[in-house]
Amino acid sequence: MKLKNINIEEQMKHYNVPGISITLLENGQISGTENYGLLEVDCGRKVNENSIFSSCSISKFLTGMIAIKLIEEGLLDLDEDINTRLVSWKVPENEFTKNRSVTLRNLLSHQSGIKDPEGSFSELNSKIGVPSMVDILEGKTPYCKAPIKVQCEPESEFHYSDAGFCVVQQLIEDVTEKPFYQVVNELIFKPLRMKNSHLNTTSMLEMDKKEFSCGHNKNGELVDGKYPIYPYQAASGLWTTSLDLARLVLELLDALKGESKIGISERLAKEMITPQKGKSWTGLGVFLEGSERELEITSLGWGVGFQCMMVAFSHIEKGAVIMTNAELGVHQMEGIIGDIYKSLMA
Repeated sequence: MKLKNINIEEQMKHYNVPGISITLLENGQISGTENYGLLEVDCGRKVNENSIFSSCSISKFLTGMIAIKLIEEGLLDLDEDINTRLVSWKVPENEFTKNRSVTLRNLLSHQSGIKDPEGSFSELNSKIGVPSMVDILEGKTPYCKAPIKVQCEPESEFHYSDAGFCVVQQLIEDVTEKPFYQVVNELIFKPLRMKNSHLNTTSMLEMDKKEFSCGHNKNGELVDGKYPIYPYQAASGLWTTSLDLARLVLELLDALKGESKIGISERLAKEMITPQKGKSWTGLGVFLEGSERELEITSLGWGVGFQCMMVAFSHIEKGAVIMTNAELGVHQMEGIIGDIYKSLMA
């Protein structure tokens, strides 16, 4: 994939975007990284290939990959009742779970019947401190004031859900008996050399932020707190570089042809990009468009101060990761990310 007929600096001025990092994949390998602008408005820190952005909900793609890896190891199962392996918290039984249990497949494809309570899953308030996942799921924190429960029969409806991925995080912590970030570090970040990727909320608060980008609003102004961190690692907690994220995309493309570096089988990699339960647009932790040789795999991130996108085409082994440090208030396709995407597709 190549950028064509676009002046990125001009578009950045037009949209008030201080900084952008783009990594492209071509012929099944990373072909290059392009970096523009600043990590913080009115400051000399320039974006480079080690610059760390909030990936927001692209974290769900990472969570899909770690779940698939743990299925490969026999620690998880896509289609059993997740209460079988949950220990610290259980999905409450109710009239909607009588005939059909919640499964990992349901959760990863946003079809578990769990809906996010209104006004939930905001960025971390450092005065409150980092909440436990069980407290979040039980509705005992300001981040999610209502207990998480199934609100329609699993597989009957699609509801995009951060809460569902919080359940996946708790499940992974229960079966591995380790914190989620540690499992990801050991099984994904280290083997794929994703050395600039971070999930540990507590250590991120104390970390030197010189390589971290600040978040900005649609006017290009700094957001409150500068570095909005989400304490739901599996749903939206990943801070990473476009280059590291491209390594993860490449791992999926490699796994799809039976060449995974971390031991994911071709069969399970294909399951990840297969439409789930009759919904053509949702795989496991990723979204889909088109089919067969035209299949487009995407993941979008949108949070306070940041917007980003991952896109991959498995049959032609191409892809791109676009990370920006401004939240434009419009869908990615209607802002600078959409302009860059269109130039790549031209």
